[in-house]
Amino acid sequence: MDGLFDPPDDPRAGSDGHGNAGGLTAPPAPTAPLAVRMRPQTLDEIVGQQHLLGTGSPLRRLISGSGAASVLLYGPPGTGKTTMASLIARVTGGRFEALSALSAGVKEVRAVIDVARRRLIGDGKNGGQQTVLFIDEVHRFSKTQQDALLDAVENRIVLLVAATTENPSFSVVAPLLSRSLVLQLRSLTDADIREVLTRAVADPRGLDGRVEVTDAAYDHLVAVSGGDARRALTALEASADATDRIDLADVETAIDRAAVRYDRDGDQHYDVTSAFIKSIRGSDVDAAVHYLARMIAAGEDPRFIARRLMIHASEDIGMADPTALQTAVAAAQVVNLVGMPEAKLALTQATIHLATAPKSAGVVSAIGAALADVGSGKAGAVPAHLRDSHYPGAKKLGSGVAYRYPHDDPDGVVPQQYPPDDLVGRDYYEPTDHGLEREIGPRVAKLRSIVRGAVSRRRSR
Repeated sequence: MDGLFDPPDDPRAGSDGHGNAGGLTAPPAPTAPLAVRMRPQTLDEIVGQQHLLGTGSPLRRLISGSGAASVLLYGPPGTGKTTMASLIARVTGGRFEALSALSAGVKEVRAVIDVARRRLIGDGKNGGQQTVLFIDEVHRFSKTQQDALLDAVENRIVLLVAATTENPSFSVVAPLLSRSLVLQLRSLTDADIREVLTRAVADPRGLDGRVEVTDAAYDHLVAVSGGDARRALTALEASADATDRIDLADVETAIDRAAVRYDRDGDQHYDVTSAFIKSIRGSDVDAAVHYLARMIAAGEDPRFIARRLMIHASEDIGMADPTALQTAVAAAQVVNLVGMPEAKLALTQATIHLATAPKSAGVVSAIGAALADVGSGKAGAVPAHLRDSHYPGAKKLGSGVAYRYPHDDPDGVVPQQYPPDDLVGRDYYEPTDHGLEREIGPRVAKLRSIVRGAVSRRRSR
């Protein structure tokens, strides 16, 4: 990538005083990849990170040259971490060095720091020159490698700009973390990606208006990007080869991926979601996984999928397999804590669990019947013995008097009226003979008989 990870310049070779940013700060060659040519040159060209670029923000001050601090840029691929590093390097006016966390060891780190220290002291010709050290994927550095940076960062021998796709709280040593600003970049939205693409089509640095792109092609490019601007631009460049009009077929051919007919705001969204839920309800695990894949491939919000699975776990499975809800909730937590693409495995696991679980609509029927009764006015007074008695004078009003504490009974169940008078004997929950409800059904019947006083006690009191 244009010398991005070339070894640091030999200090004996001298310096021109203008810095050496390699492939990050040097103007890209006309033959450079589209994503490189379209790398933002100013703050105003950056999309999707407005929460970091507000007036007076640390990042804006740093890039404008009014602040000096080491930073850790944390965010998904293709969100602008390398771009921001290049802007910082450009405005500092110092030397730029880059290390690869994949190939550099402690020796290389210390060599860069030694060069930076001598450069900062100067040789009479280029004294006082700051070194900006860019480390991509810093989480891949070992603890020893990270520790080697501490003194140089603390004493500003180098201005560290580190990028990582992993949470630095877990992947970066605490001393280095405390010496740096941590700035989290967010995934680009569909609108952000579309803006990047349209700019690349029109900009002289990009395709310079030489090609026309149809709306369907744009939609597919956005869908396959996964919020990664670099991926979107690479796909656009591949689609633009040998054509002056890019349509959906060109994009599909270029990236070898068929477009998924799925509109998150239209009929396809509702149709596929409906088919997904009905396939789970119908216990067709293969169809359910198919529709899940269509939603994931089309860029459906994984949180939406997780919500549908949680709803379905109670709506169509319920007490036939109470662990289904646990699995669905766990999948939602994975979506929240881990994110895509890894979370697709948890969503698939939950889908398979729900599709293969025994089914029961008992939960829906129970609350539906209860709400119907409440809605029709069957909401009588709470029996006096069940009322709150934790206040002065409650006993005089009859509240809590004659309440029987179930735990005082050897069986933990006592004959006692719980519902209002006009709902005594009303059954809401009707267990099926599916799954766990096969065992719950007889137990519910026995409990009702005891509570309603229809059977004798097994033990004398």
